[in-house]
Amino acid sequence: MKSQLVGAMALVLGVANVASAEDIRIAVGHQSKCTDTYSAGIILKELELIQKYLPRDGKYKDVSYTFDWKDYSSGSPITNQMLANKLDFGVMGDYPLIVNGAKFQATKSLETKYIAGTGYNQKGSGNAIVVPINSDIQTLAELKGKSISVPVGSAAWGMTLKAFQDLGIDTKKDLTLKNQSPSVGAANIAANKIDAHGDFCPWSEIMEFRGTGRKIFDGSEAGVPYLHGVVVRNDYAEKYPEVVVAFMKAVVEAGNWVRNDPVHAATMLEEWTGVEREVQYLYFSEGGALTLDPTIKAEWVEALEFDHTVLVKEKTIPPLDFKRWIDDQYIRTAYKDLGLDYDKDLAYTRVAKAENMKLNPAEIWHKDKGILSYDSVSAMLSDKDSFGKAGTLRASYVYDNTTGLKIFGHIATYVKGSDGIVTAFMRKIDAEAFATSNGGSLMAAGSTSVTGELIKQASMH
Repeated sequence: MKSQLVGAMALVLGVANVASAEDIRIAVGHQSKCTDTYSAGIILKELELIQKYLPRDGKYKDVSYTFDWKDYSSGSPITNQMLANKLDFGVMGDYPLIVNGAKFQATKSLETKYIAGTGYNQKGSGNAIVVPINSDIQTLAELKGKSISVPVGSAAWGMTLKAFQDLGIDTKKDLTLKNQSPSVGAANIAANKIDAHGDFCPWSEIMEFRGTGRKIFDGSEAGVPYLHGVVVRNDYAEKYPEVVVAFMKAVVEAGNWVRNDPVHAATMLEEWTGVEREVQYLYFSEGGALTLDPTIKAEWVEALEFDHTVLVKEKTIPPLDFKRWIDDQYIRTAYKDLGLDYDKDLAYTRVAKAENMKLNPAEIWHKDKGILSYDSVSAMLSDKDSFGKAGTLRASYVYDNTTGLKIFGHIATYVKGSDGIVTAFMRKIDAEAFATSNGGSLMAAGSTSVTGELIKQASMH
């Protein structure tokens, strides 16, 4: 009888313990069509990286974890879901990040913390404004009186506002600014239903790769760094700081996974996101448009503070106390636990113009041979012709001589100098200026031959 009573009591206590075991939600808002968010989004989800670092002892000994991954087309709806307490973490671009922080602080009761970066382009490339491939429009000024679409609330939206502010063009009076998601905007560019579309990474490159759109403005021209990062609800971070640190460790590992084999990463990312591997490689390869980095640099804070002033001019944002909002304790702890030097990474900023010019100037992604590197643009163009005819060419890549940014070889404008050296440019006007000042022949954009059609004979004097 006594043993039966003891057994019954043990059963009751066991049920009570099970009933009291906490289930911790890890709800993440991410963007599978935005390359700069991948190291805190789709890569973590598909490789299950956070699970490797979750705490399992102490107060977390008996807890269970439930993951909820929500995929969005831009950052703005992520903030709305975080405000509704349906998401704990959000991964988004610069302008959406500051809107997130400002909207939360405006509640007077809730807050988020900006806890880590994901990736950046120091020149601001990643955002761009694109026109249909056969459009006659060459400059932003020509869009006055025209219709331009952009995902409102996105990083590209902020870039678009600043670009037109710099030109003295009022986006409310001088043109028609429409709110369109990236996929809708890209479809309308392809169908020639809109004069221009502003978007974030990698949509302009998707349109370039597919041959539907052409850049007339690259984010590097705005003169402000382009960056993405992670925010977390403050009440969540205070309750589960070790879980937030685990998230940060996973972000670090995701960046290492990409760097270790960018071709494999690009291939897997195509499978997970639907964005072509050739576009992914443009961002994640050595010399690519994106530098993966979770540190929160002083220059990023300055950029975010400037971005806030851009939105203030449009009267679209509440105040934001940056000192209360930015919190690097979690990423610093993650680095320390992983045996890494946070301050070393914090001090390093990759500048494309300085570093990419040291690399071989051209690459081809061959369908069978993989990545082929060339010590001259002319050698690459020669193979590009033959591989293209054979159907074995995936893509070609060169570096813009003006900014150092990696671009698709098929959209570049080339200048053949009087010395026979071929130089690549992202913008035709830069190629024209180089040819005029240095002497040489301007080749048609997308020309696949060093002896291709000359569209301008520059002065040889």
